Amino acid sequence: MDSRDLLAHLGQELMAFRACLDADLEAPIEHCGDWTLRDLAEHLGGSNLWAAVAVMEKRGDYVAAAAPRDRAGLLRWFDRASATLLEALDADPSVEAWTFHPPGTVGFWQRRRCLEALLHRWDAEHALGTASVLPPELAGEGVAEVVDTMAPRQVVRGRARPPGSAVRLDATDTGASWTYGPGAPVAKVSGTAEHLLLMLWGRRPMVDEAFVWEGDVEAGGGVLAGPLTG
Repeated sequence: MDSRDLLAHLGQELMAFRACLDADLEAPIEHCGDWTLRDLAEHLGGSNLWAAVAVMEKRGDYVAAAAPRDRAGLLRWFDRASATLLEALDADPSVEAWTFHPPGTVGFWQRRRCLEALLHRWDAEHALGTASVLPPELAGEGVAEVVDTMAPRQVVRGRARPPGSAVRLDATDTGASWTYGPGAPVAKVSGTAEHLLLMLWGRRPMVDEAFVWEGDVEAGGGVLAGPLTG
C-alpha cells in the first residue's frame, strides 16, 4: 500500500478507536494482559507521540507523560496525540527517521502506526462486543509486516529463535500469500487476511475453524509459535 492510502487508513482507524472511548473505560481488553480500555487508550496515544518524535526529532527515547484520568481530559489528550502523529507522518515516506527496525524512514512509521491503530481498534471493539471487519488489503499489509519486520525483530532481540523451516500463509479473500522461514514450506495455512493477522498477533488460536492447514501442521505451528510480535 502507498503512503497516502496508509495515512487515510490511519486517520480512519484512530477515529474508530476514539469512538470506543465513549463506552466503559474500565472494560477489560482480552488480549492485552490486565489492561482496561483506558490503559489501551493511554498506550496507543502515548506510542503515537513516541512515533511522532521519532520522525520529527529522529530519536527513540521519548516517554509520554501519563494521560489524564478523567474521561474528558483523556479524550482531549488522545485527540491531540492523534493530530500530532498525523501531522508528523504527512511527509515523503523516504525521509529519514529513527525506527526500531529497518528501514529508517517515515514510510516505516506510516505503515507501523496504521497497523498499530488497526489492531488496537479491533481490541477495543472486541472488548465492547462491536468488532467490525478489518479491511482485507490493510490486514494483508499487517501479515506482511509480521513476516518482514515484527518476527525478524523478535529474532534480532533474542526473544525468538530463527525459524528452522518455513510456513506459507495464504489469504483466501485477497489471493496474497507470504512465506515465513527458510526453504520450501513444510506447511500451509489458509484463511482470510483478517483472520491470519489476528492469529499472528495472538488474537485467534492457530487451530481454529477459520483456518485450513495442509502439510506438517505440528512443524508449521512450531514455526509460528515465535513469539512473532511484541
